[in-house]
Amino acid sequence: MFRMWGKIFKQNRLIKDTVICIDDETTSRTAKVFQSVNDICQAFDLPQPIWLDTNIKEFQSHNKTRFHSDHFIESIDFDFLEVHLIEE
Repeated sequence: MFRMWGKIFKQNRLIKDTVICIDDETTSRTAKVFQSVNDICQAFDLPQPIWLDTNIKEFQSHNKTRFHSDHFIESIDFDFLEVHLIEE
């Protein structure tokens, strides 16, 4: 089972969190990551963040990354969105 934890932080405090589970064994890991981030954004009513090279490298090496206000087209009312792969 693929599980990703999405967390919203404001002033170093956890404001909201959710866990997305995907049981589809036929889908690739990359597709599961993008689908999970999409589901997290829908759960929090957020626009899709833009993946920069630093996000991709950070996620590949640590299984988590943060999206700050620079990663969103619309303005956000929190400091950052963190996604963390819990289980693969």
